[in-house]
Order: sequence, then C-alpha cells, then structure tokens
Amino acid sequence: MEKVRIDKWLWAARFFKTRSLAKQALEGGKVHCDGHRVKASKDLLVGMELTIRQGWDEKTVQVVALSDQRRGAPEAAALYKETEASVTKREEEAERRKALRGLDLGPVQRPNKKQRRQIHRFREQGHD
Repeated sequence: MEKVRIDKWLWAARFFKTRSLAKQALEGGKVHCDGHRVKASKDLLVGMELTIRQGWDEKTVQVVALSDQRRGAPEAAALYKETEASVTKREEEAERRKALRGLDLGPVQRPNKKQRRQIHRFREQGHD
C-alpha cells in the first residue's frame, strides 16, 4: 500500500472512533499534515508528520506504516511514532493542568435565596 486517505488512516490508527469524527476534525483544523491544514481526501504517505489536537492534548506523530483497516490497539500503535518533543510537551502540560486543578474554586454561582437575605441584612446593618 503506497498511499491511503488521511481520514481512513486516522480512524485505522485509532485517533478517532469513526471516520466521520476524523473528517470533522480535519475540516475543523484539528489535524495538520506537514504544518498545513488538509482535507479528508488527502493521500497520506509514509514519513509524513501529523499534528493532531484532541481535547487539551496535541500530538505530533510520524507516519510509519499505512493501513485503511481498523485493527487492535497494538497494531494501530505500530502505524505511527510520536515524537519525543511531543511526548514531553504533553506530559508537562498535563502536570500543569493537574497543579492548577487544586486552585480551582469551582463555578461562580449566583447566591441562593438564603444568601441573598444575608447579604441584604449585612448591607442594611452597615448603613445604620
């Protein structure tokens, strides 16, 4: 196999659960091939570099082998090799997110009825 559509390869390599999700990611600019946005019909060749954004993570992978059939995870992982820089960057960002999670105070909510009454009483007491 010399070339395969990029959406089929992303599906076969298990980056996306369905080809339609892979196509949506390509159309949304979440996948770049050799630094350029590509369409789902782009033919992928061995040696190309892909940058794939999934949620908070961004992976840079080198295409090692081609396949248009979805197989098990070990075989899918053999289709690509993630660059060392990408691995370290993802780990650093995960650590940073983990550290910031402790500082999260939660969503800001409007005061409920009891809290509003307390606020009104407090304000009235201060102006006497």
